[in-house]
Amino acid sequence: MRSGFWAFVTSQWKTQAPVVKEDLAGKTVIVLGANTGLGFEATKHFATMGPERLILACRSQSKGQAAVEELKAATGYSKAELWIIDLADFESVKQFADKFEHDGGRLDILVENAALASDKYEATKDGWETSLQVNCLSTPLLALLLLPTMIKTAQQHSTLPRIVVVSSEVHYWVDIEKKVCENTDILKTLGSSEYCTTKVMMSRYMLTKLLNVFFVRALNARLPKSTPLIVNTVNPGYCYSELRRGLKGIMAFVDYLMELALAFPTEVGSRRLVWAAVGAQDKPDSLRGEYINACKVEEASDFVLDAQGAKVQDRLWDELVEILSKVDPRVTANVTQYLSA
Repeated sequence: MRSGFWAFVTSQWKTQAPVVKEDLAGKTVIVLGANTGLGFEATKHFATMGPERLILACRSQSKGQAAVEELKAATGYSKAELWIIDLADFESVKQFADKFEHDGGRLDILVENAALASDKYEATKDGWETSLQVNCLSTPLLALLLLPTMIKTAQQHSTLPRIVVVSSEVHYWVDIEKKVCENTDILKTLGSSEYCTTKVMMSRYMLTKLLNVFFVRALNARLPKSTPLIVNTVNPGYCYSELRRGLKGIMAFVDYLMELALAFPTEVGSRRLVWAAVGAQDKPDSLRGEYINACKVEEASDFVLDAQGAKVQDRLWDELVEILSKVDPRVTANVTQYLSA
């Protein structure tokens, strides 16, 4: 499927669907990036559905605590928990997973919303370009570390848990350069300082959203059909958000003008995240591995769907597992036990 700029514009002007509701009594929900923007608005919606546990996974203790208090004031929900995670730090992701393994119990919904948009190269202490690590390495790492808990939850409680990875329609507007695909290591090339020129970083966010789509499709393809777990990816649309706070100069100015003309409220975009997490209860299997836009399944980009894209997807998966297995050996164990080759 192709989706150009005009299709993007017209989609922003359409009336958006109301939020879908589902009884979450007894269930546990984790929302990453829950202290602000889309994550916080989605968290407010989940709170009204009465989950037993609602975990706000945030990077900042102070901002996260403020969000917990604001959530209670806005919804009356008093059981929200603040857990700290920094996706720019692999050790922090591992510690979060360790804590959940020991203290979390069941896990029914994981919304991986935390993301970074930056047009400047900066490396994490782990040696990766920051937005690539946050959006495309740590996001899969947490999902793979929590995979056994979600499958166990399904088996013990006869439920169908969901992993929702927030991507974007901008994945239609980018592909991976042929010269990169010809390299032995695609991800290492994409994350290197040599590759991340000013021009490359101009489209870095779009590339990370493409990689999110590839991850979801690859993970779903390796989940046996009998596995009681739904994994999908969702486009929240173009909303007012702090996501783009890292943009500078001309890109920040252009984004400001686009927000004035096209952006819809953050709460509206959060409805799409909620739909991906609890919608389509009459046919949940239709969401397996799918790209969701405007509360319905749509085709991913032509680059994702063509034969070359399929090869790239498999290579990216193999590289990702190799990289993350060095970060945490549990990745290898979980992939071996729960996924097919």
